[in-house]
Amino acid sequence: MVDPPRIVACSRSRHLAFTSTGKIPPASRLSPPDRGHPASVNIVITGASGNVGTALLRALASDAGGPHHVVGICRRRPPPEPPYDTAEWVRADISELSAERELRERFRDADAVVHLAWLIQPSHNQDALKSVNRDGTRRVISAALDEKVPHLVHMSSIGTYASAEPGTIATESWPHDGIPSSYYSVDKAFCEHLLDGIAAGETTIARVRPTLILHEPAASEVARYFLGPLVPTVMLREGLLRFAPLPNELHIQFIHADDVARAITHILHRRAGGAFNLAATPVIDRESWAQIFGGTGPPAPVSLLRAGAALSWRLRLQPTGPGWLDMGIQLPLLDCSRAHTELDWHPEITADELLPSFFEALRNGTGSPSPPLIPRKGLQAPWTRTARTH
Repeated sequence: MVDPPRIVACSRSRHLAFTSTGKIPPASRLSPPDRGHPASVNIVITGASGNVGTALLRALASDAGGPHHVVGICRRRPPPEPPYDTAEWVRADISELSAERELRERFRDADAVVHLAWLIQPSHNQDALKSVNRDGTRRVISAALDEKVPHLVHMSSIGTYASAEPGTIATESWPHDGIPSSYYSVDKAFCEHLLDGIAAGETTIARVRPTLILHEPAASEVARYFLGPLVPTVMLREGLLRFAPLPNELHIQFIHADDVARAITHILHRRAGGAFNLAATPVIDRESWAQIFGGTGPPAPVSLLRAGAALSWRLRLQPTGPGWLDMGIQLPLLDCSRAHTELDWHPEITADELLPSFFEALRNGTGSPSPPLIPRKGLQAPWTRTARTH
């Protein structure tokens, strides 16, 4: 019989050993079928105040298998309002060496750790990004293994995958070496290779690989991180969106944060291991965009869009480097059959429902009381500050 579990999310360890292979350990080795969690668990979540963290807190609070004891780890504690009042909060910065003791202490009695913490901005400061995304993740993994946490759920991304020919549909076995021109993709692939090279021992490890995650309470965060102050979000109306000059080569999938949160709860209940792709339908391209918003503009050449993104990013006019466009063009589409079959998970919100709702939230400056998601006010240069996501 398995002891009652505790779920922890946080963000280096003597167990880490690098390998040259990029192979994902078979699920049968990571997650024996008789090792599911009991109903009530202790959960620690790193980055619990962010986009996915907020959705996960809501999902756990309403989980029929609860009540759960949830510990949220973040740099800036959110106010005691729903859903943040459902967790015990610990202030820690996983980029700092001093966080290792706090992580081990909080992981000691955990049944599960969910690692969501990630840094997207400032995109011009690669050292700052790596201190959280690489070093912080290493600290989380090491602490979880040192404390023999039964279950580690790592938030990866579609960005971990290598490039593919247009229209390629990839399962979880697709090479996860990233897109070299994208700092986000390279860091996601780096962290997956950390997991490839560890001796997990008693810890079952799951890797969650969602496509682009949208969530109405995170609309202001997305605007700050990706659009910058020169984009008037109030203008993002259907009458203008129908003229968006999407390139012919662009094929993107989206998913709602609530559906990602539900998938994580399914993973926790089953103590599932291995990788899981997550995406909603339909794929967004020129045709589906036109069906949603009533049309599209003439297709813009990718080379022109990329040059504009690169120049405006270098001039610090906007915070999104050209690597994000490269991911949208080069990444494969996700086959989510494994999540459907092994987790009994299907997204409840389709992409053509999500996009209009999210654009409305962008126009309205929608946010949440949590510091990373605070509603957008005025014009400012968000990429000059440290910004975390998930």
